[in-house]
Amino acid sequence: MYEAVHAHPDGQSTVERLAETAADYGFEGVVVRNHSSARAEYDAEKIADEAGIDVVCGVEVRADDPQQASGAVGNHRTDETIVALEGGTNALNRFAVENDKVDVLADPMAESGDVNHVLAKAAAENGVRFEFNLAGVLRTHGGRRVRTIQSLRKLGEIVDYYDAPYVVSADPASHLELRAPRELLAVGEEIGFSREFVEEGLAEWGRLAERNRHVQSESFIEPGVERGRYEEEP
Repeated sequence: MYEAVHAHPDGQSTVERLAETAADYGFEGVVVRNHSSARAEYDAEKIADEAGIDVVCGVEVRADDPQQASGAVGNHRTDETIVALEGGTNALNRFAVENDKVDVLADPMAESGDVNHVLAKAAAENGVRFEFNLAGVLRTHGGRRVRTIQSLRKLGEIVDYYDAPYVVSADPASHLELRAPRELLAVGEEIGFSREFVEEGLAEWGRLAERNRHVQSESFIEPGVERGRYEEEP
């Protein structure tokens, strides 16, 4: 299972500290998902060797509108293993699920965002993962926490019905906000999701990283054969 984190300067802890803590908690890997305006400087391979945990280079694009998002996603796609787009508006949510260069639609139910059957079908067709962000369950209270749970349950019903891909994260910005997998499984159960559902969502980050690394590798394209960057092998 993997966790997707925001490291300094997008968070309070360094990639090294987050990786070490995640390894201690039993995660197999971390995805560094800093926003595109707050990139971290780190050596993923060195940290992975020292911490004994996979370190995946990623980015979470933050944009004002689909046009801005399109340029940013294109710029980062060739350099990052995982490209997420921060959702939260209907326009950005729709752009994300219709774009197969986007791996993850992050926090789609935030702000004024919503997910319906049209978006779920598009996400399934294009392989865009919806994020179940547990941060609002873990780190808010009262009415805001209740609304977060309601939104996650709605998203869960749609994802389940249309068999749309998804990931799960507690979205930590500090090693102190990291929670062990067993805690996240328990939180999921508390708000109505099975342990298996949460476990699959945490593991999906790793499967996604493995797939994209394969796509990025030189061995993916056979000599003399031209193939689009994200076209699957036959």
